[in-house]
Parts: sequence; structure tokens; C-alpha cells
Amino acid sequence: MIRPLYSLLVMGAQPFLRRKLRRRGVAEPGYLHAVGERFGQYVKPAEPGAVWIHAVSLGETRAAAILVERLRQLRPGVRILLTHGTATGRAEGERLLREGDAQAWLPWDTPKAVRRFLNHFQPSVGILMETEVWPNLVALCKARGLPLVLANARLSEKSLTQARRLSRLSRPAYAALAAVWAQTEGDAQRLAQAGATVKGVFGNLKFDAAPDAAQLAQGRTWRAALQLPVIMFASSREGEEAEFFRVLQARRERVQGVHWLVVPRHPQRFDEVAAMARTHGFTVSRRSEWTAQPEAADVWLGDSLGEMALYYGLADVALLGGSFAPLGGQNLIEAAACGCPVVMGPHTFNFTDAAQHAQQAGAALRVASMEEGVREALALAADEPRRAAAVSAALHFARAHQGAAQKTAEAVLTLVAR
Repeated sequence: MIRPLYSLLVMGAQPFLRRKLRRRGVAEPGYLHAVGERFGQYVKPAEPGAVWIHAVSLGETRAAAILVERLRQLRPGVRILLTHGTATGRAEGERLLREGDAQAWLPWDTPKAVRRFLNHFQPSVGILMETEVWPNLVALCKARGLPLVLANARLSEKSLTQARRLSRLSRPAYAALAAVWAQTEGDAQRLAQAGATVKGVFGNLKFDAAPDAAQLAQGRTWRAALQLPVIMFASSREGEEAEFFRVLQARRERVQGVHWLVVPRHPQRFDEVAAMARTHGFTVSRRSEWTAQPEAADVWLGDSLGEMALYYGLADVALLGGSFAPLGGQNLIEAAACGCPVVMGPHTFNFTDAAQHAQQAGAALRVASMEEGVREALALAADEPRRAAAVSAALHFARAHQGAAQKTAEAVLTLVAR
């Protein structure tokens, strides 16, 4: 009885969701593209039988890219259907498409829109990346015998608590999944408590991503030409940059002997962060304005997409965005793979196991506040033997946890064969 009530609520919210899209589209025009797909209305014809992967946002799409690459290696010619929920995820996913592939928005979770989506694309299998479990989507896939799995799956204690509050809705959804392949044993236990059937602990797909070699080399070349260390605030989030600039401003006499690089998580905030830095009295040079090398300024702003390997190659140490406010932290695996030690704040509940293992390996440091984080980053950047040991630990940590892509791709193709 609870799912029909949920469906009525989602259907009643449609006008508000349309309004929200229009507002988001002002800053990010990508949200105004193919709006009808959000309601299960598709223009382009589709060929049945594709492997469908839903990657809601940028991080999930980057994980999906690793899986797509391995699927193509194991089965050349496999056709992929990519769906997304955010404009940044869709823009990133477009790079993965080949002839015969398709891309669309996943419709909002009403029975009518989901049926239209499934009838139009008729995929052979569905793969939800990491956390995206929608009650109607799961129920309707199960009803038509379409295997729907949760891959690279994770569930924090906070999310488990929320799932328990809505257990009459969430538990049947988790239980109806054909399989769940968890990142860690901790995730597996929490997912099982939520009602899922966990059929494997495969690790995190992001460990199998190889950093862009050309970008990494370019960043290191730029770093070698500099006299001062580079400290990066990686994937910074709203609410964190103001505190970061406040700390730098208060310690100005101590931080002038460093190049500061800020790379905001969301591209629509590039201008906002640049203005914020200037408001605190810092000069700004933006990556989009560089020609042959970084230009002189108090703060460098990484205002480009898809260049994280370049930024990590340029940096000596990285502060981990999302971890200095209660946002759960961003992914630190890419930093480790690039050999960049990380200083992380107290909030890493989205990546609890990865953060803990990185800290144990010596690839990351844990601090309690932004002020302490800046202080520790300065100390690490200034201590070359200690930093070299952290670089070595980061690279070893990244290599030691690889293998999830092969396991996940093999399990997906087994479902397709069935």
C-alpha cells in the first residue's frame, strides 16, 4: 500500500520538479536539454538489448566509465545505454558513447514514466551505480523479469538510518534487486540490514581508473618549474571555500610562500569561488586563462572539467573537499593513484572504509578542522622526506585495492547471458 502512496506524491510533485529544472537551467543549460525524457518521453528510436547503466552524477559516471571500458574489453561490440540525473553526469557520460550506444535522462520515479522508459529501450540488464535505488523503478524491472543490480554499492550509517525510517518503502526496493555488489564488508553489512541480497564484495571500481598520463605529466612538469610548494583544495564544496579563505587570510604571513590551488567540485560555482577569493583580498588566476603555464596569483582556480590528474600532478598535497563540512567527503582514490597525499577533515562518511584504509596506509592524514588542515598541509609540503614517504604510500594504497572492474564486468555479462 505504501508504494502507491509514494507514486501519488511523486506525481503530485511534477510541476515543482519542472520549475526546479528551469531554475537549475539558468546556471547549467544542460538541465534544459531533452526535458521530456524526465517524464519517459523519448524522440530517438532505440535498439533493444543494450546494457543499461545508471550513473546519476559526475562521480558515478566516472566509476561507470571504468566498468564500460572493461565490458568492452570482455565483449567487443557491446551496446551501452547510459542514464543520468545531473547535467555534469550527462556531459561526462557523453564522452563514453560509441556508435550504437544511447544516452538519456532517467525518468522521475512514476509508474507511467518508468514503463515508458523500459518499453522504449528494452535493455538486457540494468546496473545502478553506487546508491541509486528507486522503488517504482526496481519493482517494475522485477515485474518484467529484467535483472536490475546495484554495483559499486555503498551505504553509509546515515543513509541506513534514513532507509530504516522509510523501511516500508525502502526495504522492498532493496529486496527486489537481482544482486548487490558492495564496495566493502561494512557496506555489505549495512546493505543487508537495509534488505538487500548482497552477492559479492568486489571493492571500489575507482581504484581501477588509470590517471590520464598526459595530464599527470603536464602537471608534474609545471610543478618542477616552480620554486614554491603547491597545496590544492580538491573538489571543494559550498560552505567550505569561505572557511578556507578565512583561514588563509588570518594566517597570511604564514601562507605566502605557497601556491594555493582551489578546484571546486561543481563547475557552476567557478565564478562564485573566484569572487569569494577576491573578496578575501586574494588575486586569482584561472586555469581557463593559462597559456603555457600557471600565471602568477595568490590563488589558482581550477575551472576546468576532466583535468583532475593534471591538478593532482601539480600539487604536493591536497585538502579533501566535502570533508570539512558535514557532506561526507569526496573521493580520495584519484589523488592516491596520482601520488598526491591527502589531508582530510572529520566528515568522510561517504567513503568511510577508503578514508580509514588510506589513513592506515600513510596516504592520508585526518584533522579536526580547516585551520588544522591548512597547518598540516603546510607542514607536510615543507617536509620533503615525510612527503616522499606519503607519496609512496599513496601509490601503493591505490594499487593494492584494484580488481573490482573485472569482477563486476564478469558478473554483468553472466546476467546478460542468462
